[in-house]
Amino acid sequence: MNKKQFLNLLAMKLAWLFIMALGKSAIKSAHNRKYLHQAYATGKPIMFVIWHGKMLLPMYAHRNEGVAAMVSEHNDGEIIARAMERFGYRTVRGSSTRGGTKAYRNMLKVLKSGNHCTMTPDGPTGPRYVFKIGALQLAQRAGAVLLPLTFSAKNPVVLKSWDAFTLWKPFGKVCLAYGPPLFLPDTADADTLELCRLDIQQRMMDLQKEADDLFRK
Repeated sequence: MNKKQFLNLLAMKLAWLFIMALGKSAIKSAHNRKYLHQAYATGKPIMFVIWHGKMLLPMYAHRNEGVAAMVSEHNDGEIIARAMERFGYRTVRGSSTRGGTKAYRNMLKVLKSGNHCTMTPDGPTGPRYVFKIGALQLAQRAGAVLLPLTFSAKNPVVLKSWDAFTLWKPFGKVCLAYGPPLFLPDTADADTLELCRLDIQQRMMDLQKEADDLFRK
C-alpha cells in the first residue's frame, strides 16, 4: 500500500466513524414517511433525489439497504465511494462532468434490474438547487419513481461550500422529510421533460422549506 492509498483508507475510515457517531447521537424523526411507503408500494425502482448539500442524514438513514449511489470521479470520489460502500451502498462511479456516459449506462442497468438508487441532481459541482436533466432522463428510461428527500436540523451547521453542506451538532434534533413520489410520462418529449424538471426542482425547494419550518415553530 502506497502513501496515497493509505491516506485514502484513513480518510474513509475517519469519515465513516464521524458519520456513524453523528448519526447515532442525533435525536431523529421523520416527516411524511407515508410517501416512502407509497413509493415502495408501486413495485417500481425508486430514485431518491436529494440536494447535494443535504445528503448526510439521508445517507445515514438509508444505509445497508443496497441502494446504488452515483459517486463523482473527482479527486475526493474514491474516499466518498469507499465510505458509502461501508454504509452498505452500491457505488456507480461518474457524474455529469466526468465519466457520465458509462455511469449513466451502469445506473440504468441497476434500475432496470429492480434496484433502487440515489442521485444528487445538482451535483457534483452545482449550481446549487438546479435539477439537472440527466436524472430525469435516467428515471424515464428505467421506469423509476422519483422520491424527493431532504433533512433539516435544529441549529444546523452549514459549511461555506458551494452546496451549503449541512450537518448537525452531536445529540442535536434532526428530521428526514419525504416528498410525494413522482412519475414521468413514458413518452415525454424534450419540452415536457423540461416542464417536469422545473416542477420537481420547485417541489424539492418547497420540501426543503417545509422541513426547515419544522424547527421554526
